[in-house]
Amino acid sequence: MHLWQHFKTITHHKLMVMKGCFSVGLYKQGLLHDLSKYMPSEFLVGAKYYQGTQSPNNAERKDKGYSSAWLHHKGRNKHHYEYWMDYSAHAGNKIIPAKMPNRYIVEMFIDRIAASKNYNKEKYTDDEPLKYYLSGNPENFMHKETKRKLEKLLYMLAERGEAYTMQYIRKRVLVRTRKQKSKK
Repeated sequence: MHLWQHFKTITHHKLMVMKGCFSVGLYKQGLLHDLSKYMPSEFLVGAKYYQGTQSPNNAERKDKGYSSAWLHHKGRNKHHYEYWMDYSAHAGNKIIPAKMPNRYIVEMFIDRIAASKNYNKEKYTDDEPLKYYLSGNPENFMHKETKRKLEKLLYMLAERGEAYTMQYIRKRVLVRTRKQKSKK
């Protein structure tokens, strides 16, 4: 078991997400991000399957055919689009994606940057989160508006860099959220 290495990896990731969230004004989300990773059901599995170059969930998935840690994690963390899957009363009880609030889309975006930095280390470039996203298959699982907003941020990051994109988020994406809250 790689308890110490896994602890350092998830803590480093959490601190990077916290810094990113703080930079755009998401203080509570920055503090609470990924706390479930420290729960035994996620932490011990992560330590067992730790490799340091990718998520331990991938190794558990390869070993067991599924990841118990991921199933636990995605059900407790609103910054994962998988959290936002539900049955639809209007689609014959099919499971469909729900639209994510902007603040969780931003946290998901920052989470992808931090994960890419954590695993790519000094090889990280601002197009890594986009490459990783494109290598997956969110087409059928992510709400079309959520997907459009996330992709806009990922392409902006790849083309214009992190500083520009974080400023855009602060001034254009989350400002609407703050205005909507103040109207209530």
